[in-house]
Amino acid sequence: HVYKQYDRESMALSDVTLEVKKGEFCFLTGPSGAGKTTFLKLGFREELPTQGQILVGGRNITAIPEGQIPALRRSVGVVFQDFKLLKRKTILENVAFVLRILGVQPREQKRRAFAALKAVGLHHKMHAYPLQLSGGEQQRVAIARALINEPMLLLADEPTGNLDPDMAQEIMTLFQDVNARGTTVLVATHDREMIQRMGKRVIALERGRVMMG
Repeated sequence: HVYKQYDRESMALSDVTLEVKKGEFCFLTGPSGAGKTTFLKLGFREELPTQGQILVGGRNITAIPEGQIPALRRSVGVVFQDFKLLKRKTILENVAFVLRILGVQPREQKRRAFAALKAVGLHHKMHAYPLQLSGGEQQRVAIARALINEPMLLLADEPTGNLDPDMAQEIMTLFQDVNARGTTVLVATHDREMIQRMGKRVIALERGRVMMG
């Protein structure tokens, strides 16, 4: 029974009750303004609901103390449309950044960051900076960064929006591989053809309500 209201006029989410099971791969779809991005932001406590409970891995993340939020976010990989890449760091450094914060040894940081970039086909550009890459390449760096910690949950908001169909399919195959290793994957997208092709569970939102799922 999750509600999210930003102001008096608009209810971003209204009485949303659903479960995504451990290890599932789901698509979240619906028209612009349906509440997809809000839904994902609630999943890693970027936003708090106006009302209701959200359980991730069995824990009510609306009630955890501030000090435990970083641990939650380490177990959730997030890919948003604005990438949030650090412009003055190389893409290898961008991807390794999470591991650096966790105190992983520098050599291991590099090894894992290189492997993550290789998985998205960008290891040959590891010394480039974000602004030297196309939008699609920056998106792939953001995906590599989200996957480096082998998260239990991966949340992706329109991850293929800037990509051509072949690269979009490669990214989806990558997500399937991650899912096959046990990560729960939730992808918000407008791409109906891709949703049909993948044959996964679909959660449809409209004006903040679950219409299907």
